[in-house]
Amino acid sequence: MNELLESLTRCVERGKVNIKSPYPPDLKGQDGADEFARKAIDAGIPPQEILSNGLIIGMQRVGERFRNKEIFVPDVLMAAKAMAAAMAHLKPFFQSDALKHKGTIVIGTVLGDLHDIGKKLVSMVIEGAGWEVVDLGTDVSPEKFLKAVDEHPGCVVGLSALLTTTMVNMESTVKHVKAKHPNVKVIIGGAPVTEEFALKIGADGYSSDPQGAVEFLNSRCTTN
Repeated sequence: MNELLESLTRCVERGKVNIKSPYPPDLKGQDGADEFARKAIDAGIPPQEILSNGLIIGMQRVGERFRNKEIFVPDVLMAAKAMAAAMAHLKPFFQSDALKHKGTIVIGTVLGDLHDIGKKLVSMVIEGAGWEVVDLGTDVSPEKFLKAVDEHPGCVVGLSALLTTTMVNMESTVKHVKAKHPNVKVIIGGAPVTEEFALKIGADGYSSDPQGAVEFLNSRCTTN
C-alpha cells in the first residue's frame, strides 16, 4: 500500500483528526487524517483509491475492533471525526462523479424511540465503508421512512430500536416499506433485537454491531 494511504488508514483507525488534535496522545503534533488526505490528493492518488485503500480500510478496522471490544464508543467517535476530516477533501470528487458511493442506506430510530447514539455509531461506520447515509433521526414514523425510500430509489432501509416497547414498531415499518417496495432490503438492529425477531417481522437482515451491518450491505446490497 502507498505510504500516504497507510498513514491515512492509521489516522482513521486511531482517531487522529489533524495536526492540532491532542488525541491520541502518542500522535500529538503529528499530521492527521486531514493533512494526509490532502497530501494524497496532491500526490495524484486517485480519489477512489484514497477512499477504498485508505479510509474504508481504516474504518473497517475500527468496526472490527469495536466488535471485539478492543475499543469503545469514544474511540469510534474520534475515528468518525478523522474520517470526516479526510472526506471533506473528497466531497468535490463525489459531486463531479469521479467518486461514487457503493449505495444508499436510509436509517432511523423507529416511532416512539428517542435513542440516538447506537444509530449514530452504525451510521458513522457505514459511511466510513463507502455508503451514502440518509439519517432520518429518531422517533421516525413508517410514513417518513416510506417517503425517504421514494426519494432514494434503490436504497436500503436500516431500523434501530433500543426498547422492547418500541421494537414492535419495526414490524409496521417493514410492512409499510415492503408493501410498496417489495425489493427494498431492510436491516434492523438495537439492544433488544434478535435475528429471530428480524425473521419474524420480514426484515432481510439483522446485526448486533456496526461491522455486521457493513458486512450485510457489502454482501447483499452493493449497487456499484
